Parts: sequence; C-alpha cells; structure tokens
Amino acid sequence: MSEVDPTSEATGTPLPFEALQAAPGTRNIRLTIAYDGTDYSGWQVQPARPSVQACVEQAILKITGEQRRLYCAGRTDAGVHALGQEANFYTLCRIPAPSFRRALQTELPDDIVVVRSQEVHLGFHATFSAVCKRYRYVIHDGEVCPPFLRRYCAHSRFRLDAERMQQATACLLGTHDFRCFEKEYPNKLTSVRTIMDARVYRSSCWPMWQSAHTWGQPTTESGAADGPFVIFEVMADGFLYNMVRAIVGTLTDIGRGRQPIDYLRTVIQSLDRAAAGMTAVPEGLYLVNVDYGDTDAAT
Repeated sequence: MSEVDPTSEATGTPLPFEALQAAPGTRNIRLTIAYDGTDYSGWQVQPARPSVQACVEQAILKITGEQRRLYCAGRTDAGVHALGQEANFYTLCRIPAPSFRRALQTELPDDIVVVRSQEVHLGFHATFSAVCKRYRYVIHDGEVCPPFLRRYCAHSRFRLDAERMQQATACLLGTHDFRCFEKEYPNKLTSVRTIMDARVYRSSCWPMWQSAHTWGQPTTESGAADGPFVIFEVMADGFLYNMVRAIVGTLTDIGRGRQPIDYLRTVIQSLDRAAAGMTAVPEGLYLVNVDYGDTDAAT
C-alpha cells in the first residue's frame, strides 16, 4: 500500500503540518490585517524588536489562552505598510469567527487593525494557498513634500516622467528570472516569478486607501496629469526579497531620464543586482491585497 499525503477535501492539496497534528475540534481562522509599518521591524518576529506578527500573536494568546503561530501571506520589511495582509492560525477556541476581529482589536495597538476574521477549511494556508499578491508604491515628486506624508510615501527631488516609466513596465510582464531585483541571491528555491500586471500613473491625490477592487484602473480625476504623486502598482504570483523596491529604484532612474525606456529588459537579462537601480525606501510600499482564488472559501 503506497503512502499518500493527507489532503484537504476543499482544495486537494496537502494539509499544513499543524493541521495534520490538529486535535479534534481544531478550527482555522483567517485574518485580514491592515497596519502602519513605521514603528515595526517588519512582519516577522524579531528578537528584542517590535514586529506586527508578535503583536497579533500576543493578542491571540490573551483572547484564547493559546500560544499559536500566525502564518502570513508575505513578510513585509521594516517600515512597509499593509492594506490587506492575510494571515491564519489554528485554535480550539469557540469564539464565533466574525467576533475574533472585535476581540483581537481590544488587545492590539492603534496602528494594527484586523479588518476581517473568518473561519476557513483546515487546508487553507495564508502563505502557500496564495495565487497572487498586489503591491503599490507611492512617490511624491512635488517641489515640497508635506511633512505628514514622510512616513507614507517616498519623495523624489526630481520631477519624474510617469509616462516614460509606464512604457518601461512592459518589460516586466511575463515569467522571468528576477534575481537582478533580489537583495540576497539565492534567497529562495527559485528566483523565477510571473508578473501579471504592472503600471505607473500620476495622481493628484494620495491613493493609499484606494480599494482593491479598483486596483490598477486608470485614473480619471481632474488634474491627475499635473498631480504630485507617481504610483507604481504590480501584481505577481510572488515576490523576492526587496524586489518591488528594487524595481521602483530602477524605474525612478528611467523616469529621471538617466536610463533608456527599455533598460528594465537589459537589467533582467543581466541577472545582476548591480545593474539595477538603488533600493527605494520602505515608506512608500504597501501590500494591497492577496488573492486566493477558490481556496479561501469559508467552512
């Protein structure tokens, strides 16, 4: 008799280890989380440093009395923000799934907000069930950047040619080896990723809270062509360490006229991080949302 990995009836994929070891009555709770990453060392738990994961896990402990690990869709770096980070944890607690949102919020700081909580099948894993992720990077290139924006966007001292940058994004589309945009290679089993959509546009207003369902739609706002915000949005099946910020740094060089429009193609073909631009600062980066296809169905 051959050995077959236990699978989720909902997805047909192997169950996570913790789900396999789960006691009867174990539930899987999915959280959608928004946070201001300014005061955190990133998502992942860091020794003696504040992290988003540590804060949420501590809140789970206080609410359930259980020490649980929280799995996330993507580990954001220090200073990076999220509008729709996804996470899940296993629990025996019988609190109704929608009530976890309110209960956890009572134990969380104001810069971390649980947007939604729901129960999902045991096979759902925030990391491995993800189909694609969407990121947004915001640059202010007006002559004077308002001081209250300093935590939430990058500032360019030079006016950027957003149309030129938009033309350059065509080189990103498709499946490529993106090691040229990876901070430390090799950091993953493979540096091949597929980018489904990428675009740059100018806006007259701060688009941070633009909802996911309008993501990537061309702006029709009055005065957008002269606005002080340049927005880069990208959707892919996965991202390498510092990948989005390295792409933004390279696009900025193109927007300033320091590199030709097709320079991204040259960089990708080089497989050399030194060929790409500088890594953009973390303040302008947002994890917008994560798509799971049909695997996010509630139980």
